[in-house]
Amino acid sequence: MDLFENNIKNNAPLADRMRPRTLDEFYGQDHIVGKGRLLRRAIEADKLTSSIFYGPPGTGKTTLAYIIANTTGAAFVKLNAVTSGVKDVREVLESAENRLRLHQLPTYLLLDECHRWNKAQSDSILPAIEKGIIRFIGSTTENPMIAMTNAIVSRCRLFQFFPLKPEDIKNVLTATISDTERGFGTQNVSVDEDALDHWVNLSNGDARTALNALELAVLTTEADKDGVIHIDLVTAEESIQKRALRCDDRDYYDMLSAFCKSLRGSSSEGALFWFARLIEAGVDPRIIVRRMIAHASEDVGMANPSALIQAVAAMQALEFNGFPEARLNISQAIIFISESPKSNSVLMAMESAFSDAQNSFQAEVMPHLRYSHVRGGKEMGNGIGYKYAHDYPDSFVEQQYLPDDLNGRQYYHPSNQGYEQKLKELRAKRGKKD
Repeated sequence: MDLFENNIKNNAPLADRMRPRTLDEFYGQDHIVGKGRLLRRAIEADKLTSSIFYGPPGTGKTTLAYIIANTTGAAFVKLNAVTSGVKDVREVLESAENRLRLHQLPTYLLLDECHRWNKAQSDSILPAIEKGIIRFIGSTTENPMIAMTNAIVSRCRLFQFFPLKPEDIKNVLTATISDTERGFGTQNVSVDEDALDHWVNLSNGDARTALNALELAVLTTEADKDGVIHIDLVTAEESIQKRALRCDDRDYYDMLSAFCKSLRGSSSEGALFWFARLIEAGVDPRIIVRRMIAHASEDVGMANPSALIQAVAAMQALEFNGFPEARLNISQAIIFISESPKSNSVLMAMESAFSDAQNSFQAEVMPHLRYSHVRGGKEMGNGIGYKYAHDYPDSFVEQQYLPDDLNGRQYYHPSNQGYEQKLKELRAKRGKKD
C-alpha cells in the first residue's frame, strides 16, 4: 500500500475502517455463519456457489462478501448495479474465463444493489453462472423473490440477513472503542453505559448507524483536563437524533399487510401503530388512505356504510390540510373503520357479479329494461311492460332484472352485522330469502 492509499484508508468513515476482515470478527447472522453452519463451512472450504445475500442495511451483507474475498484463493471482482452495465460485465466475464482456462482460478463476482439490474443485464451473466466461469454473489436490501428475475434467483442460494441483535451492536461498539488499529483504542475514550444503550436502541439493528453515531460523538467532543473524551447520554442523544427506521420492499409490504389485517381484524391499536410506523419510515400517506378506502367497502361495506364516507373524508382532509396536520383525520377514519361491524358481503357480491358477467357477456337486455326514448324504440318493444317502482307501495315491485339464464341468481347476501341486519329485514319483506 502506498502513501496515498494509506491516507484514503485513514480518512475513511469509521464504519468502513471497522469492517470485519475474518469470520471471527464478524458479528451477527449466526443462523448462517455460526460455527458449523452451511455458509461458514462453504466459505472456509472455498466452495461457496453462486448466492444472494439479502436483508436490511448495516447487517453485514457486503462485509461478508469482503471476508470471502480475503479468505478465498479465487479472484474477486466487485461491481455496483447502479453504475455497471452489460459492457462492464462482459469485461469481467472475459477475464474470469481466461483465469479459469489458463490458471484454473475461479472468480467471485460481487454485485452490490443487485436488484437494480434489469432483465437484459441479469441475463448477461446467466451462461457464466451455469458454466461455473464465475461464482456470483448478489447483495441487496430488497427481497430477491420480488425484485429480481426468476432466472437469476433460481441459480443462486438465498441467504437472508436479519437486523443485528442488541448484544451484537454493543459488542461492535465496545470493540471499536478499544481497537488500536482501526478504532479509537489509541485515544482515551470513555463512553457511559447508558450512552451505549441509547445507540444500541436507536440503531435498530444497523451496525453502520451505531458506528456513525459513535464516530460523530468522539470527533465532536473535546477531551477534558485529563485527556479523556467522555461521552455521556446527552452527547449520545445529540449524535443520533432519531431511530433509523427500516423500510425496504420487504418491510413495506409486510407493514402494509399488517395495517390492512389490523383494520379487518377490528384492532384500532394495531392499525394505528402500523399507520404510524409506515409514516415514520417515509411512506406516502396517500398509499395508506387508498387502502383504507378499499377496506371500507371490502371489510365493512353495508354493515356500516359510513365507513366509506369516513375513508373518503380522510383522503380529502389529506389533500386540503396536507401532512402532518391530516394525521388526526386519518387516525379518526382508521378508528372508525377498525371499530365498525365487519362484513365482506359487498366483496362477495361484486366478485360473483363480475364472474357471471365474464361468462355471460352475450346475454341481452330484456325488452322491458331497454332504453325506450329513442326513435322507433316503442315500435321495437323497448320499455314495454316495465314497472315503475315508485308507482307501487313502498316503491317496490317484483319484476325480472337479470337475463333469462341468470334469473334467480343472488349476489348480495347480507350478514347479521350492523346496518345489514336492518337490510336483511327489509329484504325479507320484499320476498328475498337470505
